[in-house]
Amino acid sequence: MFQLQGITKIYRKRRQEVIAFRVDQLDISAGEYVAVVGPSGSGKTTLLSLLGGMLSPDAGQLLFEGQSLYDLSLKDRTRLRREQIGFVFQTFNLVPYLTALDNVQVPLYLNGIKPIEQRTRAASLLEQVGLGDRLDHKPCELSTGQQQRVALARTLANNPRLILADEPTGNLDPESREVVLSMFDAFVRDGRTIVMVTHDHSAAVRAARKVLLRDGQIIGDTNDAISRSHCA
Repeated sequence: MFQLQGITKIYRKRRQEVIAFRVDQLDISAGEYVAVVGPSGSGKTTLLSLLGGMLSPDAGQLLFEGQSLYDLSLKDRTRLRREQIGFVFQTFNLVPYLTALDNVQVPLYLNGIKPIEQRTRAASLLEQVGLGDRLDHKPCELSTGQQQRVALARTLANNPRLILADEPTGNLDPESREVVLSMFDAFVRDGRTIVMVTHDHSAAVRAARKVLLRDGQIIGDTNDAISRSHCA
């Protein structure tokens, strides 16, 4: 799915340059569940932004499905994100004056889905995340964990092939954390892909592959699924 080749991302501030991320080669295959871990400032969110087509590298090439992501026009990258990639953030980015149902309908509306189909799919997704009785609640009327569940339902609305998640379980109660992670498990079982940045060990252990970053570089890359198959 992804091939990163000779990628470097540099941040410049007051005539100083900081290498935020650098990798000679990194491949992520379709169907993988990857946890990106490491200390704060290690380049995790930079990597996620590069994969999401939101932050162009200063050097190197990033391929998505064999196509150079940053050779696409801004319009084409936007369409790719809308149609194929779902984003889950620690800050939920819900529209405060819309209900839970309306928030989940937003990406469906943008994709031109008929209103009745929007409502049916949005209601079904909210039911799946345990919020079938909160359809008409606005974000301010929901707990932090419930807001994250609404955000997850919205992410899944357009049936993406890939989820990019940045600290998706940060500050969640145990019940909401388990709802989110169980949905991620099901997403991967369906043959789709997750790349998740996390400090949460209970989240990281759900992923088959762990990529460890430090000072903008990959210092570890382990695949538990491969290890288990060798031991079988």
